[in-house]
Amino acid sequence: MKTKILNSRQLKEAGKLIKLGGLVVFPTETVYGIGANALNAKAIKKIFNVKGRPLDNPLIVHIANKNQIDLIAEVKKEKREIINNLVSRFWPGPLTMVLEKKDIVPTEVTAGLKTVAIRMPNSKIALGLIENAGVPIAAPSANISGKVSGTCFKHVFSDFNGKVEAIIRSKRCQIGLESSVIDLTTERPALLRPGGLAFEELRKELPDLILYNKKVEKAKSPGMKYRHYSPDAKIILFENRQEEIINYYLDLKKSGKRVKIVYPSKIKNFSRKLFHILRRYDQQNIDYILILAIDEKGIGLAVMDRLRRAAFKIIK
Repeated sequence: MKTKILNSRQLKEAGKLIKLGGLVVFPTETVYGIGANALNAKAIKKIFNVKGRPLDNPLIVHIANKNQIDLIAEVKKEKREIINNLVSRFWPGPLTMVLEKKDIVPTEVTAGLKTVAIRMPNSKIALGLIENAGVPIAAPSANISGKVSGTCFKHVFSDFNGKVEAIIRSKRCQIGLESSVIDLTTERPALLRPGGLAFEELRKELPDLILYNKKVEKAKSPGMKYRHYSPDAKIILFENRQEEIINYYLDLKKSGKRVKIVYPSKIKNFSRKLFHILRRYDQQNIDYILILAIDEKGIGLAVMDRLRRAAFKIIK
């Protein structure tokens, strides 16, 4: 397959490819996504095949207009005000809401669950693509399943050139981490996946929001069940054991391993660059990446979630 490389002025062509059942890799403010018509089961299956993604890992449906919520989700009367308030405050932006799904949404999108994850990205390119496609777009992060998410054109071109109909070229994603996912189908709203919106910020709107951290058999959201975000290099995460990093570094160097140490600073900047750093070290054929844990406040919660899921070993 020859992959078309498009730009922000060619969204009409990209939207047509989505309508015809094709796959388009596109940028959002969080990470790049690999998108298909969310109402086309055959197109959705292509995403799983191209990514090597487990079929029981649901996708997020991206919309361009808040009115599209009612196209794909059943909104109970008692939830309407909550949803409207969240939309008003956080959309477009890195917030995904899990709601009861309508039958129009194929089970392939939701991994057979009766819920659907929905978000409106804060990206002119992403919104323009959805509008030109004329349908909601289901899109997981653009990466090979389990590996590091793509946050720039170079990443996604390396992963998907020749495998999808088109890739939209753009600048590096602003946030660099996936969206925050909250479940609104439970008695108390729950944060299923920390992301680009801080837990503390969400609790200002949802005071009874809880952090869901149990093991699951059926995931309502991406990033809950499987090991994710893993580079080829082995990550060793040091939680409150800074003094041991140097010892590990020296021992690994003595054994002939290529090693890098990461001391995160300026957390917001580090979170934006995290996936880029991991990919760069893979290009350098690094064997081990030693990373010091950070405070789990603000976006630090999302960073630590990604690091724990990517880690080969955690030193506590």
